[in-house]
Amino acid sequence: MKLWSDSPRDGDAIPSEVAFARIDATLHVALAPYRNPCLAWRDAPEDTRSFVVPSHDFYAREVPDDVNHPDREVPTSFARVDFFHWVHVDLPPTAVSVAVGEFWDPVVPQGKPGPGTRHGARHGLNGYTARFARDHDMAGEYSGHDGPRLSWNDALIHRDPFAVHALDVERVPIEGRFTGARALVAMQQHVLARASVTGRCTLNPRLAGSVPPAA
Repeated sequence: MKLWSDSPRDGDAIPSEVAFARIDATLHVALAPYRNPCLAWRDAPEDTRSFVVPSHDFYAREVPDDVNHPDREVPTSFARVDFFHWVHVDLPPTAVSVAVGEFWDPVVPQGKPGPGTRHGARHGLNGYTARFARDHDMAGEYSGHDGPRLSWNDALIHRDPFAVHALDVERVPIEGRFTGARALVAMQQHVLARASVTGRCTLNPRLAGSVPPAA
């Protein structure tokens, strides 16, 4: 199975239109225009009965003590954890793409509704549900896709994969509200094929020039 994207292309910078935040010369970061990314796939196994589209950052900062301090950077050696930006399950076997902005546009403070979405598919809770849990203005249940909102003093360039999994079941065996981690465990025994592309991302002005620009 093959997967491709124009936003981002494999190995290039994640464009601001599919990110949660962008570099801002005055404020360090600002909300980005934001849409879910464009993805398209082909050559899925003939017995595919549904697709799952997850996106997660393997390098999110585990403890936010040094986040966004102007007098220091977050070292690349600091502990990192998975952060799910999107988990989209139960796409029908006839699906061959996800268009830019088809499922979410724009960022919604306190979260977007779920789990039900278009085409009979479901969205899981992304990582901002936990990240904003103590933020009075932003706390809520974040379903669907919300792109990168990195620390502007992080010394690490993040590599965020977007993937598509072909499954042998019509519905991932998980009920109610669910996280990306739970969805991946639930579908583990049902994956027929997988493909991915990887976008690169930083909000650190010192590093921005070293990331290949979006085409």
